[in-house]
Amino acid sequence: MLSQTARFTAVALTAAIVVFSGCSSQTSNGESKSNPDKLIVALIPDENAATVIQDNQGLKDFLNEKLGKDIELVVTTDYSSMIEAARNDRLDLAYFGPLSYVLAKSKSEIEPFAARIKGGTKTYNSCLIGNTKAGVTDFDSIKGKTFAFGDPASTSSRLFPELTLKENGLIKGDDYEGVFLGAHDAVALAVQNGNAQAGGLACPILESLQEKGMIDDTKVTLIAKTAPIPQYPWTMRSSLNPELKETIRTAFIELDDEKVLKPFKADGFAVITDQDYDGIRKAGDLLGLDLGKFVN
Repeated sequence: MLSQTARFTAVALTAAIVVFSGCSSQTSNGESKSNPDKLIVALIPDENAATVIQDNQGLKDFLNEKLGKDIELVVTTDYSSMIEAARNDRLDLAYFGPLSYVLAKSKSEIEPFAARIKGGTKTYNSCLIGNTKAGVTDFDSIKGKTFAFGDPASTSSRLFPELTLKENGLIKGDDYEGVFLGAHDAVALAVQNGNAQAGGLACPILESLQEKGMIDDTKVTLIAKTAPIPQYPWTMRSSLNPELKETIRTAFIELDDEKVLKPFKADGFAVITDQDYDGIRKAGDLLGLDLGKFVN
């Protein structure tokens, strides 16, 4: 559930925390809101915030060069804060998860313009994992156990894992206890440490954690992968200047710098539209989720 006060955290390399207040039609420097001198670029808080900011300094430099504007990267405290910030017109660009995008779109004047490409596709999967020592290696062994989700508004660490469990006869609250831990990496670590016996997170994040040596393959078992999920969308504030929007769109679609793309685990970005996320809306319906409750 969203807080009434829209607060979101910008974690800089110094790990300083900055809380943003509301914006008017003019910024503090007096420039037009449609074509500001500084763009606020929000990155989804699906991993440790300080790490996300540090890893994306290349993106900041790239956008500064291509757009000729100051760039401020921010990572919100949680998904709900990011949705709230978008609703209150406080973000110029935002990298949402599919579900958090759908939630934000329902209450905000934003438009998607690019999505991650990996392996030639604009989709990815969520991984359901279990604690090997606890014997959680298939769907049946999840019964009676604790299953860790990320953020309630996460696509690949809540929506699709919960839907996949339901499709395999497991209902949250009846067949297993569901807990929300916030970030994807927290889910993986909780399962590995036995604080939760199973969990769900984005497969690309799981693979990254394994490559970094943070997750031990002998302690964690892959139970299943979900159906394909449309990739994370980049969005822009609809009220931005049309020429600026086109420049932004072109910059992302033509982006081929491996250093900038690496934190996104992407080969590039491709054009997407709102209709590409209708499957997310249908998945919410199948789970009986009232998406409006996420964005009061």
